[in-house]
Amino acid sequence: MDSQKEALQRIISTLANKNDEIQNFIDTLNHTLKGVQENSSNILSELDEEFDSLYTILDEVKESMVNSIKQEQARKSQELQSQLSQCNNALENSEELLEFATRSLDIKEPEEFSKAARQIKDRVTMASAFRLSLKPKVSDNMTHLMVDFSQERQILQTLKFLPVPKAPEIDPVECMVADNSVTVAWRMPEEDNKIDHFILEYRKTNFDGLPRVKDERCWELVDHIKGTEYTLSGLKFDSKYMNFRVRACNKAVAGEFSDPVTLETKALNFNLDGSSSHLNLKVEDTCVEWDPTGGKGQDSKIKGKENKGSVHVTSLKKHTRSGTPSPKRTSVGSRPPAVRGSRDRFTGESYTVLGDTAIESGQHYWEVKAQKDCKSYSVGVAYKTLGKFDQLGKTNTSWCIHVNNWLQNTFAAKHNNKVKALDVTVPEKIGVFCDFDGGQLSFYDASSKQLLYSFKTKFTQPVLPGFMVWCGGLSLSTGMQVPSAVRTLQKSENGMTGSTGSLNTVAQ
Repeated sequence: MDSQKEALQRIISTLANKNDEIQNFIDTLNHTLKGVQENSSNILSELDEEFDSLYTILDEVKESMVNSIKQEQARKSQELQSQLSQCNNALENSEELLEFATRSLDIKEPEEFSKAARQIKDRVTMASAFRLSLKPKVSDNMTHLMVDFSQERQILQTLKFLPVPKAPEIDPVECMVADNSVTVAWRMPEEDNKIDHFILEYRKTNFDGLPRVKDERCWELVDHIKGTEYTLSGLKFDSKYMNFRVRACNKAVAGEFSDPVTLETKALNFNLDGSSSHLNLKVEDTCVEWDPTGGKGQDSKIKGKENKGSVHVTSLKKHTRSGTPSPKRTSVGSRPPAVRGSRDRFTGESYTVLGDTAIESGQHYWEVKAQKDCKSYSVGVAYKTLGKFDQLGKTNTSWCIHVNNWLQNTFAAKHNNKVKALDVTVPEKIGVFCDFDGGQLSFYDASSKQLLYSFKTKFTQPVLPGFMVWCGGLSLSTGMQVPSAVRTLQKSENGMTGSTGSLNTVAQ
């Protein structure tokens, strides 16, 4: 009966996952169909604009050529009209002189005839008809303004859609996720020397597999990538996965996107639990500050939250939407999450605040930076059972390093009310590495990755990040992977920490 029930549960889980996958695909198809309609309309509008631009250019060129022909016609006509007018005047004068000379032949008196002959000779000498050029200044030829658009017509007949680059192919094997950076590598399916650059798009998601159309964050873009590899650095891994896609661009147009690739980007994300912090601490997400006024305003806000029951400690577990663990996702723990507000508020001299996320398995890393004028603070982990009067490091359920800048400067590791002085400089920012399964809690200089101190123990309960602060403040950096340098140091650390044995115990 139990085995059949388990088998049925697996079938139900498989069906639910498949239904979810199909629904996502239906959403993708609908989104794509809508995109086809919108993009087709946009392309048609752009096509009309391009042809209208061509028509405008042709009209402008035609108008310019027509004007040139008309100007040439006017110039030649003016030249010929002027020459024609001069010729008409010369002909009129010549005809008048011819008539006068003909009449002079009938003169009988010698003196009058001689006088007329001299006048005719003088007039002939001065006559414009004999000074005229009888060659037209311009010809009627207009062939220099003729056109032949046969080549242009051939060019127009070759008009076609732009050549579009093919979709690149992202190579998951060459992609790398490390040190809160993601390197994405891709290649073209065939060589294309016309590619000018690439566009990489990415977005965070909590779903494995194909990107989802609904309930997702917007794609972010990196443009003008010249190579076939790009590294996004300084990321906060506050989602389980990231989707990536890339497209190639030539000088004119962008091609299709590659098939999307989903890469896992798991890291510990937590905020500070203001519902159980000491009243003298002002807590806001990843910052805590000493508040000598008693935090009354904060207390009233927290009580309102507690009454609503809206704040809970998040257990680091990974589930599918149906609630069944996915075989592709590693569970960080198997115990149920603790509920925020279920523990008493720290009081007395325990100026403590815990993280809101329980660590139940795996390796995790976060960083802490203190204000420059902070007089006293502690950084470490504690079991959820840490008492409301208990101070970090003074019980067998908490481990920490403590910095004191009041009266005298001290830097020490603390556990079970035992103290180990640390002969190193207090760094500006402290990195905390917790290997729950390996029973190791190590502290590093976050910048140089120098090991400050390492506890060796066996965690028998889930632990919470813990912090104590007095007269100052702390700020946290979460959503961080375990740095590669820390992983490397872990391989050799066991042989370097023999001096910490006095503080290494198994807490019950």
